[in-house]
Amino acid sequence: MTASDHPHRRPTRERRRFLQGAGALMAQAALGATALDALAAGTPGKVAMPFANGERELATFPQKRPLILLTSRPPQLETPFSVFNEGILTPNDAFFVRYHWSGIPTSIDPQTYRLRIGGHVKAPLELSLAELKTLTDPVEIVAVNQCSGNSRGFFDPRVNGGQLGNGAMGNARWTGVPLKKVLEKAGVQPGAVQVTFNGLDKPPLETGPDFVKALNIDHALDGEVMLAWAMNGADLPMLNGYPLRLVVPGHYGTYWVKHLSDIQVVDKVFDGFWMASAYRIPANPCACVAPGTAPSATTPIGRFTVRSFITSLEDGAKVPAGRETVVRGIAFDGGYGIGEVGFSADGGRSWQSAKLGQDLGRYSFREWTAVLRPPRRGKLDLRVRAVNRTGQSQPLEALWNPPGYMRNVVETTRVTAV
Repeated sequence: MTASDHPHRRPTRERRRFLQGAGALMAQAALGATALDALAAGTPGKVAMPFANGERELATFPQKRPLILLTSRPPQLETPFSVFNEGILTPNDAFFVRYHWSGIPTSIDPQTYRLRIGGHVKAPLELSLAELKTLTDPVEIVAVNQCSGNSRGFFDPRVNGGQLGNGAMGNARWTGVPLKKVLEKAGVQPGAVQVTFNGLDKPPLETGPDFVKALNIDHALDGEVMLAWAMNGADLPMLNGYPLRLVVPGHYGTYWVKHLSDIQVVDKVFDGFWMASAYRIPANPCACVAPGTAPSATTPIGRFTVRSFITSLEDGAKVPAGRETVVRGIAFDGGYGIGEVGFSADGGRSWQSAKLGQDLGRYSFREWTAVLRPPRRGKLDLRVRAVNRTGQSQPLEALWNPPGYMRNVVETTRVTAV
C-alpha cells in the first residue's frame, strides 16, 4: 500500500462532519429506526427469520444500509444473509453490529483521541492515533469476525439471549499495527499473565460491569492480534469501533473490543464479569451438554469452530431439473484454514468434493462452488460440510449449550427441482 492510498492519510473533514451529526442520528435510530424495503422475503420493511418468533424489522443506522434489527438500545444489527453471496469481503455498510451497553460513543475527535497502555509494564504509554499509525509499518489481515451467539435462534430447545440468524458474522481486510509492537514499546515486565482491553462504550449505570476483555500474554504477543483503524481500505465505521478496535483473528467477536481506549498488562488472571462469568462454554472437547442441562465446569470461549454455508440458494428456491446449476457458498474456521468442502444433494447420503476458490488467508471466508444437476423433478435436501487442515469438521446433529454459542452443524438448504 502506498502513502497516497493509505487509509490514515485521507482527509478527515468528512469524518468530522459525520461525527458532529452522529449523536442526533443515533438518537433518532435509537428512538425508532426507519425500516426500509425488505432485502429478503417478508412484508415491506420486515424479514422473517427461519425460526419461531423470527419476524424482524430492517433498520438504517449511520453509515449502514438496511440491516436486520435485533435491538436499538444498544444497537444490535444482523447482516442479511444474501450479502454473503455478493463477495468474500463483507462491505463495511453491511457488517453486523453488536454492543452490550447503550452507553456508546457517537462523537470521537481523532485529534484528541488517546490510547493508554499501562499496568505491568516498564514505561506506560499514551499514544495518539497518528503516533500509532507511525509506530511501525502497517499490516493487513483478512479475518472473519463472528459473534459468539451467531445462529442462536436455531438452538433447540431455545436458549436465552439475542435470537440471531446466521448473519452475525462478517469478513474484512483489517489494517493496523500488531499489538505486539505496542506492548514491546511499553516493555512488558516479567511475571505478566494477561492483557486487558477496555473501550469507550460504557454501561448506562455505574453499577453495570464495564465491558473489559482479556487475552493471555502469549496470545497478546503472537504478532497476529492487531490494533486496527481500517477495514476494507476505509476508516472503521463508527458502529464497528472507530477509531480503533482490537482484532483477534480466529476468535469470537467478544474479544474484538471496539473504540479501544485502554490496555493494561496484569500479573494475574483477570476476573472481571465478562471473563469470569459471561462468555463461557462447557469445559469439554465439544463445548456441549445434553439439551436442558448445565455444565459441571466452564471455560472462556475461544476459537471458532468449523462452519460452512450455501449462499447462492435459499430454502424454497427452485432449480432446473436435468440442467446444471452452480451452487456457491463460504466456509471458515478458527485459523487452521479450510482444507476441503463436501456438497451433498441427497441429504448427506453421498458427497462430492466442491471446488475451493481464492485463498485470502487462513482466517478468511473461503469460497467454494459445486455443480448440481438434478436428474428429475422433486424436492432436494442440499447439505454442505467443511473440513479444516487439521481434520476438524462439522457435526451432522447440532450440539447444545446453555448460552447458545458456537453453533456449527452441517447446514441444510431445501430446494425443488422443476
